[in-house]
Amino acid sequence: MRLLIVAVGRLKAGPERELCARYIDRTAKGARALGLSGPDIVELGESSARRPDDRMAEEGAALLAALPEGAGIIALDPRGTQISSEEIADDMAARRDRGTRALALVIGGADGLSPPVRARAEKLIAFGRATFPHQLVRVMLAEQLYRATTILAGHPYHKG
Repeated sequence: MRLLIVAVGRLKAGPERELCARYIDRTAKGARALGLSGPDIVELGESSARRPDDRMAEEGAALLAALPEGAGIIALDPRGTQISSEEIADDMAARRDRGTRALALVIGGADGLSPPVRARAEKLIAFGRATFPHQLVRVMLAEQLYRATTILAGHPYHKG
């Protein structure tokens, strides 16, 4: 199963980008043995529309257009369910075992996800109720993908 992070905005050079790249690289190295590939990152430009609803609509359309046909979709949303690392790993394994070809993890723009993106997602998850910068959310998601692969591989990285 192919893992994708589909995100509005681009990580600029700096510590967030370096840390994200480190976790993506670690995930990719362990993923193959687990029947996973990637994660690939798809970065989409931020809308320049003046109104927040228009920005969300434009970014939402771009997010939906970037999703592979038949992909499972998990969207990160502060209104979503808080789940554990073990639950993330279990969900990935279950999707892989059912033959899901791709799993897209979606991060919206600063104004959030449009209703069509939220409706299309099979699951909405949150990394807590606090507000985080999108750059940190991407790093946190990349780390959770790495953690999930280590859980599935029985590696001692995860001490849960």
